[in-house]
Amino acid sequence: MKNWVILLVAILAETVATSALKASEGFTRLGPSALTVVGYALAFYCLSLTLRSIPIGVAYAVWSAVGIILITLVGVVVYKQVPDAMTLLGLALIIAGVLVLNLLGKTSVH
Repeated sequence: MKNWVILLVAILAETVATSALKASEGFTRLGPSALTVVGYALAFYCLSLTLRSIPIGVAYAVWSAVGIILITLVGVVVYKQVPDAMTLLGLALIIAGVLVLNLLGKTSVH
């Protein structure tokens, strides 16, 4: 369970870093640029810790899926970006894929 919490911290740090990357305006704004670097460093450090016990494919699938969903929500709320039907379908397929990996895959962690 502890490793899943660390993976969640990694995902949240990556989401903050990606949001800050957009706000950094090509690394021309110091605050968001620094937050980007620190956020990605924390994200990759935490991800590396989870790989001690969570299979890499499962960890990366969860990281990717949850990160995509969170950053899409940030885009909607913060940047007023409205996903179209195909974007929502793609997100649903990503979620379905991660569920299949975790619930039915032989490398899943229960």
